[in-house]
Formats: sequence, C-alpha cells, structure tokens
Amino acid sequence: MTQELRRTLGVFDAVVVGLGAMLGAGVFVALGPAAGAAGTGLLWGLAVAAVVAYCNAMSSARLAVDYPASGGTYVYGRERLGPFWGWLAGWAFVVGKTASCAAMALTVGAYVWPGQAHAVAVAAVVVLTAVNYGGVRKSAALTRVIVAVVLGVLAAVVVVCLGSDAADAGRLGLGLGLGTEGEPEAGSVTAWGVLGAAGLLFFAFAGYARITTLGEEVRDPARTIPRAVPLALGLVLAVYACVAVAALSVLGAGELGRSAAPLADAVRAAGASWLVPVVRVGAAAGALGALLALILGISRTTLAMARDGHLPRGLAAVHPRFQVPHRAEVAVGAVVAVLAATADVRGAIGFSSFGVLAYYAIANASAWTLGSRPVRIRAAVGLAGCVVLAFALPAASVVSGAAVLLLGAAWYAARSRTSR
Repeated sequence: MTQELRRTLGVFDAVVVGLGAMLGAGVFVALGPAAGAAGTGLLWGLAVAAVVAYCNAMSSARLAVDYPASGGTYVYGRERLGPFWGWLAGWAFVVGKTASCAAMALTVGAYVWPGQAHAVAVAAVVVLTAVNYGGVRKSAALTRVIVAVVLGVLAAVVVVCLGSDAADAGRLGLGLGLGTEGEPEAGSVTAWGVLGAAGLLFFAFAGYARITTLGEEVRDPARTIPRAVPLALGLVLAVYACVAVAALSVLGAGELGRSAAPLADAVRAAGASWLVPVVRVGAAAGALGALLALILGISRTTLAMARDGHLPRGLAAVHPRFQVPHRAEVAVGAVVAVLAATADVRGAIGFSSFGVLAYYAIANASAWTLGSRPVRIRAAVGLAGCVVLAFALPAASVVSGAAVLLLGAAWYAARSRTSR
C-alpha cells in the first residue's frame, strides 16, 4: 500500500479549495462583533487583517515550494525550527480546528433545522467525510458548487444594499468614528478596537492554509501554490470589502455592531426582507464549505503527524484506490461527529482563534530561516502581526488558547522522556 497521495489539483481547483475554506459562515456573522470592536474603523480592521493574512499566506506558500507535503506548518516547523515547533503547530491546528469543525457542523444544523441542530450536524459530518473519502477531486467538485452558491448570495446582498434608498456613504465615516450628521457614533474608532476587529476578521482569511496543507495533492506545487494562495486571498478580500461596505452603508457601525445576523439585518434594512431566507441558505452553504475544507486540512495534518509517530501510525495509511488518508479521514470525522452530537461547542472554542495565530506565527518563524530578504520582511511582519492580534483577542480566548498550547508542550515533553 503506497503512502504517497496523488497529485491531482491544479491552480483552479486549489483556488476553489481556498475560497471554500475562507467563504465560510464567518462572513455572515463576523462583521457584527468586528464592527462592535472597531466602530467605523471596521474597514481599517479588515485592511490590517488582510495585510497579516497576506504575509502569512506568502510565507506558507514559499515554504510549500520547498516542502510540498501534507501537513502544512507542522512540516515547515519540524524541518526549519525543530521537531518541537512542528509538533506545537500540528497540535494547535488539530485540536483547535477539530473543535471548529464541530462548531461549524452545529452552525449548519442551526441554519437548516434549528430544532434538530445536533442531528443535522452529525449528518453533515458523515456526508462530507464520505465525500472526502472518495478522493480530493470529489471534494474539490463539491466545493465548486458551494462556492458558487455563497458568492451568488453575497453578490445579491451587496447589490440590494448598495442599490437601496437606505444606503448612505456617510455611515462609513471614513474611519473617523462619525455618523451621518458628523457626530461621534457608537463604537467609534480606537487603535485597540481596530486591532480587536482585525483579530476577529483574520480568521475569515485563515482558510488559505488548506492549499498548503494539501501540498502533496497539488500538481507542480512550485508553480501552483504560489499562484493559488494570493489569488484566493485577493478574491476573498475583494468580496469581504464589498460586503462590509454594503452592510455599513445601510446599518451604520453602531447597529451593525449590535447585530447577531448582520447580513440578514442589512437586507432587511434595505427593504428586501424576501432575501433573508436566501441569506440563511448562503450561510448554511458557507458553513458546509468551511467544514469540508476543515476536515480535509485536519486529516492531512493528522497524516503527517502519524507518519512521524506523534499520532498512531495506523492513521498514516493511504487508500490504494482513492489515494486519500482514509483512516485519518474516518478518525477525524468520528471525533467531530461525537462532539457535534454531544456538546454545543460554538461558544467554547476561543482557544481555536489563539491557536490559529500561534500556528501562523510558527509558519512565519520558519519562513524567516529561508534567508531571502523579501521573504524575511514578509515573515517578520506576519510574525509580529500574529503576536499582536493574538493578544488583542478577548482575555478568555488568550487564556484558553495559551492553556491548550501549554498542554501540548507538556504532552510533547512527557513523550520525549518516555521514548528515551
């Protein structure tokens, strides 16, 4: 049985996988808390998040050229910084993103059938795990459909909002924290608020890592990954900027910051209540796309860690026909299904946010060792951005995230002692 995955993804499919991971349900809900933090500095927060994401993305893409294997930053940290840092990156990703998977599955359930959210969540996990088991090309094909649906819904939101009589460019405030009458608006701008919003919005961009995590399944990775990563990131930035401007223009920063369902409230304020059910469909589709990409990414990182013996080696098996890490796929799906069936983790995954930033900090530190001046500049900016955004998160997220990383470090130390 071969242990190598098949290289089947070209530039287009790699971009689609990145779009599917980034255009998740987060875009339908994240603008609210981000506006609450930044006020009319929301667009500045989006810009900061985009800069940090770009630096992280290019560091990851550069590393993927040299190490085109499954596992992403787990592999980069191991090869450039040492086994401990690779382990810590893999630990942060697998543990944090497994909880994110369960939360995203429950989000699907909440949108599709609120009264049976847990049952729908488990069904979604089972179906998507089966799709992934059938091969990465099937996963990419389903992602294309999901991305098309989400982009169509977001385009409708933007057109309806900006074309309505309720739209007012004065509500954007030009980042000055001013309302339409030139008076300070609720949620006016502070530097810390902008950083807090950037920390919340950053995770909407984090899906580009799926492209590098799937490095072993990309054709001609030295050419494909450096093209696909910035292209996917640029497309998502353009979409998010349009959606943020549309929502701000009809709701204003204050009302947007108080909204639990900002895009639904935005189209309602624009006089298009008929579009609210469509927004719900788009949010459910986005959550499915993000869940599909998350399961793909976690299973590939699990594969890489199993190959090194950090997880049971049986999880490194590759299916001879479908060329996927089938045991890792099933194991991840089973764990996520159990979590989705037994617990509501949507409000208890703050550590995932902190862990993602730690993951990318290690990616940037790894890229720094490559030596090239442009690469080092991007890596330094990305690393500093990850540290700042991590500690700009709510205190509960910082504490829980640090606790998870310390637990991973303790596990590594204990295993190192027993293996001597």
